[in-house]
Order: sequence, then structure tokens, then C-alpha cells
Amino acid sequence: MNTAVISMGSNIDPEENIKRAGEILSRNVRVVSVSGPVRTKAVGPAGQPDFLNSAILIETEKEMGELKTLLKSIEKKLGRTRSADRSGPRTMDLDIIVFNNAVVDADYFRYDFVRDAVDELTPGAGDGLKEKTK
Repeated sequence: MNTAVISMGSNIDPEENIKRAGEILSRNVRVVSVSGPVRTKAVGPAGQPDFLNSAILIETEKEMGELKTLLKSIEKKLGRTRSADRSGPRTMDLDIIVFNNAVVDADYFRYDFVRDAVDELTPGAGDGLKEKTK
């Protein structure tokens, strides 16, 4: 069984989209716990609405590649469109931050709100997490 922490973020109807993403995810993996939501300023083009961010700790038999495919399908189902501007508004952004106790996304080290959410879901584990490149 694999464990993962997935970050969730949205600045287009964020309350609804994060709720729906969690519901869809829970039909495909075992949800262990969910962090509290945090509002953050958008990184990127000015004038965007704030983001609502959270993280979810899961258990799954899926390997990391299969899990990434699932997350991209959930983003698409929730109306995410990809554009050249990777920092633009979005209905949903789902990223694997930790996989089997290894940090696999540098956002853990780059953004306090990501690190805080992971640490909330894995108390005391933050110091034990090892960095792993994608």
C-alpha cells in the first residue's frame, strides 16, 4: 500500500471544486485525512482571486504514475483548462507532494502553505521526509 499527500488548490469556485475533488478522489483511493483550508494570494498575473488550498493524505495501491493520471483526470473533470500561463486562474490544481514519505514536489520547500498542510497531516514526519526529485 502506498501513501501520498496531495495538495489541492482552486481560485475558481474554490469551496465547491475542492469539495468535489475530494469526493471524486475518495471513490478511487482511501482518504485518511484532510488538512484545514488556507486562503492565499495568487502567484502570477495580478487581479486573480485568492486561492483556497488544502491537502489530503491518502492510501492507494496505485503507483505514482497511475496516481498522477488520476489527478489529471479529476482536474479535467472539474473543468481545468491548461494554458501557456501556468500561474493563471484554475478550477483545480492537484499535485502529489509526498509519496511514500519522500517529498516529490519542490513546492513543499517553496511554499509555507504547502509545507504547513503536509505537516498537519503527518505530524512529526516533516523532519523525517526526504527530498526526492521527480
